Amino acid sequence: MRELPQNVTPPANGDANETEHLYSRRFVLSGAGAMTLLGMAGCSTSTLELPQFQLDDTVTGSVRPIRPAISVDKNVTGPDVMYASLNDGGFEVPAVPYQKVKPEFRRQIVVNETGEAPGTIVVHLQERKLYLVQEGGDAIRYGVGIGKDGFRWSGRANIQYGKEWPTWTPPPEMIQRKPELVKWQNGQPGGLTNPLGARALYIYQDGKDTGYRIHGSPEWASIGLAMSSGCVRLINQDIIDLYSRVSKKNPVVVV
Repeated sequence: MRELPQNVTPPANGDANETEHLYSRRFVLSGAGAMTLLGMAGCSTSTLELPQFQLDDTVTGSVRPIRPAISVDKNVTGPDVMYASLNDGGFEVPAVPYQKVKPEFRRQIVVNETGEAPGTIVVHLQERKLYLVQEGGDAIRYGVGIGKDGFRWSGRANIQYGKEWPTWTPPPEMIQRKPELVKWQNGQPGGLTNPLGARALYIYQDGKDTGYRIHGSPEWASIGLAMSSGCVRLINQDIIDLYSRVSKKNPVVVV
């Protein structure tokens, strides 16, 4: 007869067969229970897909789940597609070596944490990022280059209008700093070497031109840096995408 575990008490009448049966039954039931749990664990991963949550480590004293972005957009795909060469307005915009652009500065959909309404453009100077707030709690994020110290602007305004392949006219004070720009005092035509790039969005505040623009740039390596004369610059492929999503009077918040 098998030796019984310590937690199994033999029947009072000492029937060996009954004791053997009791032990075997407990063993089978416990084994079946374990297999049931294993089976449930296996099913849970294949039949029930729960949303993946990140933990917000900026909140102290509590754990707050951050909802993952859920939007699907045909123009926010892999970087090899988004930053490929393209023909636009008769110009062949060269491909961007996206491998040299930090992933955080590539176009992507993120959870909207700006607190602003859909349609608002939010430029976060410290982050070097621009957010276009979407319906449904998401935002499209783009990497940007910003103005150098002393050339930055912040506040609330609106997009008054936009232009494709805009003419760039350096202001008189810029020509004073860089006399070689005098040749463009009447305007540099739009093109691949134009500092405004493929598109420009003109920022007005209280009906007046602020002189600041959100525009493209052929200098993709400047994204993430502070080196402009105050405007907000995007990769040409990104400003083309942003421009297609923006209409007149979109609110702009620069913080």
